[in-house]
Amino acid sequence: MVNNNISILKNVTILYAEDEKDLRDVTHQILKGFTKKQYLAQDGQEGLELFKKYQDEIDLIITDVNMPNMNGLEMVKEIKKINMNIPIIVATAFSNKEYLLEAIDIGVDKYVLKPIDVAKLLQVMSQSLLYHELKDLYIDKLTNLPNRNRLKKDLENTDIDLMALLDIDEFSTINDLFGEKNGDIILSELAKTIKKHFSADHFKIYRMEADKFAIVSKDKDVDVNKFYDLCKSFADKIEKDSLFINDDEIDINVTIGIAKGDGSRAFKYSQRVINYARSKMQRIMIYNEAFNIQESFEENIKWVKQVKIGFRENLFQAYFQPIVDTKTKEIYKYEALIRYVTKDNKEISPINFINVAKRTKLYPNIIKIVIDDSFKLIKNKNKRVSVNISFDDIANKETTSFVYKILEENKDYSHLLEFEILESEEISDFDEVTKFIENVRKFNCSVGVDDFGAGYSNFNLLTLLDIDFVKIDGSLIENINTSKDLEIIVTTIANFSKEFGVKTVAEFVSKEEIYNKIKELKIDYCQGYYFERPINYDSIK
Repeated sequence: MVNNNISILKNVTILYAEDEKDLRDVTHQILKGFTKKQYLAQDGQEGLELFKKYQDEIDLIITDVNMPNMNGLEMVKEIKKINMNIPIIVATAFSNKEYLLEAIDIGVDKYVLKPIDVAKLLQVMSQSLLYHELKDLYIDKLTNLPNRNRLKKDLENTDIDLMALLDIDEFSTINDLFGEKNGDIILSELAKTIKKHFSADHFKIYRMEADKFAIVSKDKDVDVNKFYDLCKSFADKIEKDSLFINDDEIDINVTIGIAKGDGSRAFKYSQRVINYARSKMQRIMIYNEAFNIQESFEENIKWVKQVKIGFRENLFQAYFQPIVDTKTKEIYKYEALIRYVTKDNKEISPINFINVAKRTKLYPNIIKIVIDDSFKLIKNKNKRVSVNISFDDIANKETTSFVYKILEENKDYSHLLEFEILESEEISDFDEVTKFIENVRKFNCSVGVDDFGAGYSNFNLLTLLDIDFVKIDGSLIENINTSKDLEIIVTTIANFSKEFGVKTVAEFVSKEEIYNKIKELKIDYCQGYYFERPINYDSIK
């Protein structure tokens, strides 16, 4: 029994802290014969630094008590702040109660006396690991599934080559709606459903973190397409069958990323593809090198740096695209659009950097630049300008404070500034938007809705918000001259808007045939390459 237990030490990495060099060297030689790797420290301070540096590798700690700089128990206290679950064994020549009680109090697992009995030490080490393996170190308390730590070990020690990561969509919203207690019940029920669907004879299930689970094939050379079909049938089942928690019916959906590769590569690729699948609105996806996900990461890293440089060196500026009166083709106003202009005057459109700006919390700077540049055009060249504003902007107190402040500073010109609220982004608080509209109307600003017809609320917005115009989404305009269906939709929007006294703008008017159709449908204003591309401030007369 003892020998079997000791055999688990061959895959274990040890941190050993001992100030007596001779004892440290002798014990080190013993540990080398039974464990995979050893980190040695001559005092508690060095031991703590080694643990901070190699904590992802270290499985167990053995430490003396009396050491210079920092004693063993002080080191243990600091390490426990970092990882409560790490197994720790104290070795000391002092057997008095004070050391023993303090060691127990701070979470030490075992206690051995010097001179160290090698057989006893090895047995204590194996017992300590087994204890933790059965408890928090490798088992998720909520679902009783093996956890991320266990998967990392299994990836090192087995021939895993096919796995899937499964993630619940919008789980934070479920927690907000039903409470974390019910959220935990959902996770427990989902864990049972996964185990039932994926046979224990062929698959091992892990709870990775929060709402993410891993499904790992135990068998080598499993056909990835058959695994895909099995995952798809599970996703179908989850989507079709509601969960019932305290008589409440709760619907959940999942996203699944599948990857094939030896050990850690399968894990790395499955992490990449699940995020990629969600970005592409796909429920389930198999990793493929052709996705160029790594190149996407590198592009994001490049643009994080470029965006920061752009703000620091004033490389962002507004460009302006004319919006014309449909009947006369005369310019009525300009829409302000952000551009990144390199030092060699290369113009870069926002599709390259806007998402990076949002994710790095730099996005609020963009609307400030756009409004500043818009007022420059308004004041110096007497032009009417429309700027885009998202719901995130409106919900950001710092951004709205800036907007109200600059409107106050330019109140003699603010009647020439308009705001286009982006409907393609979900509006979760109409009271917040209504308050914003009321505040900017105090400065005689007009307000409209951009991307109308492409988002969530559509016609309902005309009844909920006091707006002056709607900009019909380009996806409904760009093929309107060849599609009767699109013509019917746009006609309906135009007629409905007129009933509410709301003006209409058609974007993506790229050629004369589209313009003629828009004119025929009596849309009030047009915007697109047929008239003019976005141009810089200096190009406007």
